[in-house]
Amino acid sequence: MILHQNPTSVIPRSGALRHAILAKRLAMISAGASLLVFTAGLANAEDWPKFRKGVWQFERTLALTGREFGSDEDRVVFKREMRRCVDPSEAMKETFRPVSVGNCRSQRAERVAANKYVFALRCDYMGPVRTTIDVESDAAYTETNELEVGLLPRTDTVIARRIADCN
Repeated sequence: MILHQNPTSVIPRSGALRHAILAKRLAMISAGASLLVFTAGLANAEDWPKFRKGVWQFERTLALTGREFGSDEDRVVFKREMRRCVDPSEAMKETFRPVSVGNCRSQRAERVAANKYVFALRCDYMGPVRTTIDVESDAAYTETNELEVGLLPRTDTVIARRIADCN
């Protein structure tokens, strides 16, 4: 028998048992590597999108999904625009913060691309939603909240663009 790096770990010199032990260790290393790859996709505070403070224009659209009405088109319930001096990076801190609302517990955002974040489940004022944030730049993004449960599945979309400096 040969002793390897860890004196408590004994691997037989030959035979089927040695191959079985090596195969098991490789599987454990592979599983560990997979876990590292998976957790690397979860967005930490330093990974959250950063935006420039200024006057931002927000266009919010709330639509009922088309499948409720037997069509592929959504029915817009309301659409509203507003402009205000804000620091969207501060607002994103709240969006990315995990919260519990009733029985709903938010999942952490996953960074699925250099400029895209997805919450499989985020607890929101609308209820449990799937949220996607597409970052165009430090001066523009789109946030889409999809609510699938309940009598009226709906989508809440916010298109945000920085248009000027604050006075």
